[in-house]
Amino acid sequence: MGKKLTKQQKQLELGKIAKEIEKCKICKIDKVGMAVPGEGNPDADIMFIGEAPGKKEAATGRPFIGRAGKLLRSLINEAGLKEEDVFITSPVKYLPIYITPKPSDIEHGRTHLNEQIAIIEPKIIVLLGNTACLAVLKEKCFIAKDHGKIIEKGGRKYLIAYHPAAPLYSPKLRDEIKKDFEKLKKIIKE
Repeated sequence: MGKKLTKQQKQLELGKIAKEIEKCKICKIDKVGMAVPGEGNPDADIMFIGEAPGKKEAATGRPFIGRAGKLLRSLINEAGLKEEDVFITSPVKYLPIYITPKPSDIEHGRTHLNEQIAIIEPKIIVLLGNTACLAVLKEKCFIAKDHGKIIEKGGRKYLIAYHPAAPLYSPKLRDEIKKDFEKLKKIIKE
């Protein structure tokens, strides 16, 4: 971006992107509900990227507020972080009518997401599930095998983690996602 932006400037820039998302006709194709651009600290060192809004998110415009969101937010706190210090978003900014985002949704969503990442400039990005990996790393991850893996690229660290919805469908994954967040805790201490 060139020169460093202040926290207020970053907030204004993120607000502009949110307006772009609300007006974006491509974002709205086969989607329902309100835009969910993301929320949190515009100066966050840690950014959490999920998949797409769910029904509760699409009804309120806020990310991760349903059951998976409650788990994510509790894991954030357990990692010693405060919600107001991180930024939470997804590559797909509207609820897809077919629930799981299509590759074209992820591809288009990447444009807005990359703008957000460039403004926030987080040091660590936690990729919650395969959609986040596809959007940010442009490659498919095998979460069962790759979760907990740290990738360094372009001066930034990426932690691959289970999506917090995974343990809701497969309770045995709760321990696995906790391990991912314990790894995050270690990265933060470094």
